[in-house]
Amino acid sequence: MNIKNTIWKTISILYHLFLIAIFSLAFYITIPVFVPTTNLNLPKGSVTNTIEHLQKRGIALSKIDTYLLVALGQPKYGDLEIGKGEMNRINFLKKLTTATEAFQILTLIPGETRPIFLEEVAKKSNLSYEKLESNYEKYSYYKEAGVMPETYHLPTNIKEEKLIEFLVKLSEKKYKELADKYLGKYDKKEWLYYLTIASIIQKEAANNKEMPIVASVIYNRLKKRMPLQMDGTLNYGKYSHIKVTSKRIKTDKSKFNTYLNKGLPPYPICSGSIEAIKSALKPAMTNYLYFMKNKEGVHDFTETYKEHLKNISRAKK
Repeated sequence: MNIKNTIWKTISILYHLFLIAIFSLAFYITIPVFVPTTNLNLPKGSVTNTIEHLQKRGIALSKIDTYLLVALGQPKYGDLEIGKGEMNRINFLKKLTTATEAFQILTLIPGETRPIFLEEVAKKSNLSYEKLESNYEKYSYYKEAGVMPETYHLPTNIKEEKLIEFLVKLSEKKYKELADKYLGKYDKKEWLYYLTIASIIQKEAANNKEMPIVASVIYNRLKKRMPLQMDGTLNYGKYSHIKVTSKRIKTDKSKFNTYLNKGLPPYPICSGSIEAIKSALKPAMTNYLYFMKNKEGVHDFTETYKEHLKNISRAKK
């Protein structure tokens, strides 16, 4: 009889302890978690390492959270987008196992130059412009146009070298695909020639439709050994958005000044779009040597200087 009483008493104690534990856990998981930043960088490792790492970052977690996280699954690692502010404890722990890596978006618009683009990247991503420049020189064969115009998604914590290496390698892959398709091979010295022409097309054409025609003007003038005399070539480097004036044309002594120098600039003046590159590879077949922007914002193309002067006169009126 005494043994039975003892057993029932023990069961009763254990039952009450179980209930206390359940109620305590239920209360504990209602205590919210405050996350100080939107993104959390988590190390690769065990659940215990993850909890300890978060505790050091000021997030109020305990040993109980270790067991809860084990039950929920394996935590992710890297720069994860979790969300900022106060949130439900279970939801927070669940996010550690399901969150996606945080990304930043960088866009290089067609016609932009390397210095301007890298300045924007440095400012937006809080990186060193000097390190971006030095790594660009390290990884890119081309002084300009080593990165194709595109919208890129990159990890938020990426450093200067990895960022440039990624952008250049991805661009090289696309360049090779285009070169193989149109030229049968990818030779960087030959490709530099087409990138340079594409960059001028990008600066001069009013739209994609005009690009093959502008390309034809460039090739026709080169064939006749005429100076290109195109304002866009003076929008190189830091002058990307500077209006080209008659004074600038007279004073700029660089090889990018196609009023003073025959032939092409020494290298691309900007990054050209795929459309511009395709136009450089496959120009329209015309006899045009001149073009002039009209009141509609597009160009009138002509074969003779006499016709060109008429277009200039018409534009001034």
